[in-house]
Amino acid sequence: MTRQAGLLAVAAFVIAAGVVSAKAAETEPPPRVKWSFSGPFGIYDVGQLQRGLKVYNEVCKACHGMKLVSFGSLAEPGGPGLTTAQATAFAADYEVTDGPNDQGQMFQRAARLADHFPSPFPNDAAARVANNGVLPPDLSVIAKARGYERGFPLFLFDIFTQYQEEGVDYLVALLTGYEEAPSGFTLLPGLYYNKYFPGHAIGMPKMLNDGQVSYADGAAQTADQYAKDITAFLMWTAEPHLEARKRIGFQVMVFLVVFTGLMYFTKKKVWSTVEGHA
Repeated sequence: MTRQAGLLAVAAFVIAAGVVSAKAAETEPPPRVKWSFSGPFGIYDVGQLQRGLKVYNEVCKACHGMKLVSFGSLAEPGGPGLTTAQATAFAADYEVTDGPNDQGQMFQRAARLADHFPSPFPNDAAARVANNGVLPPDLSVIAKARGYERGFPLFLFDIFTQYQEEGVDYLVALLTGYEEAPSGFTLLPGLYYNKYFPGHAIGMPKMLNDGQVSYADGAAQTADQYAKDITAFLMWTAEPHLEARKRIGFQVMVFLVVFTGLMYFTKKKVWSTVEGHA
């Protein structure tokens, strides 16, 4: 009996320790951000997309590529609104690997509209070596690949409000969530404390600081604004046809409502001449 009591005590201790550990690893949910593209009628803010592209070009491209995003898409409808000439000039500032040439060798050349945003590293192994063993993720669809659990009953409300911004809200919080590690929290060398990152120990240092990127449109040049702008841009790279999708979806809903009405009145008209259905 004493042995059983001892085993129960040990089990209770293990469970309690697990609960404490789980709570210590919990991260607070990121704050909601107001986005121009949220909701069934939301659209991208072209100015914000252009600012986000600037932040990517001056800060993020040093570690992250976007292999699924072509330079030509910068000039397509629903995007940052660059002209073809502007997109061509922007692409020319990047170098991509091409070849083989007549001598059978690969070579570097200026990027063209058909090319995709290249990785700054020749391969994943080189990327890990340059970043303390951590592979910087490709940012093409990062806004859709990241998120957080909203839980019950919030996810039910999300269905009706069409809230789909878990990923972008999380990215803004992540980019601005760097703090000094609290007392008792041990960070391994090369890691940084971020209150929104799962486990709080992240390999990416704080990259955005006030006054780091200059804006010509009068927008605030703060880390918070930079985080929102680059995140909006990454939302566009993840879903470049968002505006068209919402527009077509609305048109389909209108069609279905009109079609349902026509079918109802057609049924009434047809069956009105049948005895017992007048």
